[in-house]
Amino acid sequence: MAKLYVIGIGPGSIDNMTLRAVKAIEKSKVVVGYSFYIEILKELLEKKEVISTGMRGEIERCKIAIDKVREGIDTAIISTGDAGLYGMAGPILELASDIEVEVIPGVTSAFAGAAEIGAPIMHDFCTISLSDLLTPYELIQERIKCAAKGDFVIAIYNPRSKGRENYLKNAVKLIMEYKSPNTPVGIIKNAGRAENEKIVTTLSSIDYEFVDMKTVVIIGNKNTYIKAGKMITPRGYKI
Repeated sequence: MAKLYVIGIGPGSIDNMTLRAVKAIEKSKVVVGYSFYIEILKELLEKKEVISTGMRGEIERCKIAIDKVREGIDTAIISTGDAGLYGMAGPILELASDIEVEVIPGVTSAFAGAAEIGAPIMHDFCTISLSDLLTPYELIQERIKCAAKGDFVIAIYNPRSKGRENYLKNAVKLIMEYKSPNTPVGIIKNAGRAENEKIVTTLSSIDYEFVDMKTVVIIGNKNTYIKAGKMITPRGYKI
């Protein structure tokens, strides 16, 4: 029986993919994905049928991948990061119950970015996307307030775009109702990729112009501190 592999390819380089993900792509005869993701994996995709679509073609890609499996062809559909976090695992499982599906986890940007700036998510944390394409902005704001009030470390995805220039700035204003302006913040652009750039700063000193859609912003809790340029959130061990 053919299988659909729903693969998280990690933050954006082959070096950060899991061995399980690489093996699943090797098994697949067809690979479906957003054109940018396909480009990342091009050296793994020789002699495979490759189907790519543009931005916002998520459901189209899911349907194409499902149809290929129904034709009896082992197929992979790829997402950056983890397929179950803002990826394709949910839509695939909602659309298809008549085929075999294997979800393969990947390294998400929060973890890749965290590793590059120290150990900022050693304790309880949450991820919040500022994209309001699929989630009402009012609900996003409420989640931000709840996370800040609970003193979670917060990893913010999709923090800023041309159409949402002030969403991160507005989020920070909400967060500073509960967190100190001196709370450490890590800003990682292109986590896990060759073009990587990062800044460790504080809530009151964020360079918003540095931030774009390929950036993850990690905001510490009340115990997070900066040491030798690295963000550290203590777990509670006696050091």
